[in-house]
Amino acid sequence: MNVLMVGGTGFLGYHAVKELQRRGHRVTLLALPPLPAEGLFSEDTLIKLADLNKLGDDEVRALLGGQDGLVFAAGADDRLTPKAPSYPFFIHHNVEVPARLFGLAREAGVKRAVVLGSYFAYFDRIWPDLHLADHHPYIRSRVEQEKVLIERGGSQMAVMILELPYIFGSMPGRTPLWKPLIEYINSALPLFYPRGGTNCIAVEHIAEAIAGALEIVQAGERYTIGDENLTWVQLLDKICRALGKHKTVITLPDWIVLAGAWALKTIHRIRGLESGLDPVALVKLQTANTYFDAAIAQNALGFKGGGLDEAIQKTVKASLG
Repeated sequence: MNVLMVGGTGFLGYHAVKELQRRGHRVTLLALPPLPAEGLFSEDTLIKLADLNKLGDDEVRALLGGQDGLVFAAGADDRLTPKAPSYPFFIHHNVEVPARLFGLAREAGVKRAVVLGSYFAYFDRIWPDLHLADHHPYIRSRVEQEKVLIERGGSQMAVMILELPYIFGSMPGRTPLWKPLIEYINSALPLFYPRGGTNCIAVEHIAEAIAGALEIVQAGERYTIGDENLTWVQLLDKICRALGKHKTVITLPDWIVLAGAWALKTIHRIRGLESGLDPVALVKLQTANTYFDAAIAQNALGFKGGGLDEAIQKTVKASLG
């Protein structure tokens, strides 16, 4: 299969390219310059370093010509805090940009596409009382992304959504997003954290899920990808062990977490910024157990779990240099 990977030099895209090539697929990369490191891919990998927003339609069609599949592993993630209001920023990067791409891909004859989204969209569906899409611009953009891109595929291009949780691992040339947390845990400071928990997975299994989804893609399907459901205390304990440390996690009362969230939101407002995840509204989600049955997607897409401790060790090593 010929596959165009948009965001192929990012953390997830890099591992997905490796897995697709291991399975015998031919991958073309479209990614922002520069390359994070030399020698990332085999010499026969076609790499186009360019900003999709600055490419004309004809240039994009040229990249899409002859492609059987498309993976969108780009967009704006929830760590970003753009100028207020932030929704136009997230809707542009997560909806408008890929919508244009998917429209051109359908016209070019691409038959299948996979979108890397967020498990926050899953919780927006199953916990409607939290009104997550109403409170959080980032989550609203991910919910809208799923709807728009499935519709953009139409009857000619099957689109599948993968909703991703917290991911561990490393790649050459990029610092893990976990670096600030790992540095905090590695410091001499007491270890404070909220109650609650989440689902975590090693990045290699995300790559397997992407490849599996591309090979069996079914129009309009959404799969929440993951592995281990862990409390925050359990996750931090795994990081401590990877650091060779023993620290007691002190669980913060919700009211302290909420006070900190109000302080952060006030700082953002003074600076004219707005987070994609509203700090105050996020407290209800952060202090919940955002768990799900990972076996559903694993069985459907043919990937397995495991290796999380090793992935955390790689994350720690890459974070501390």
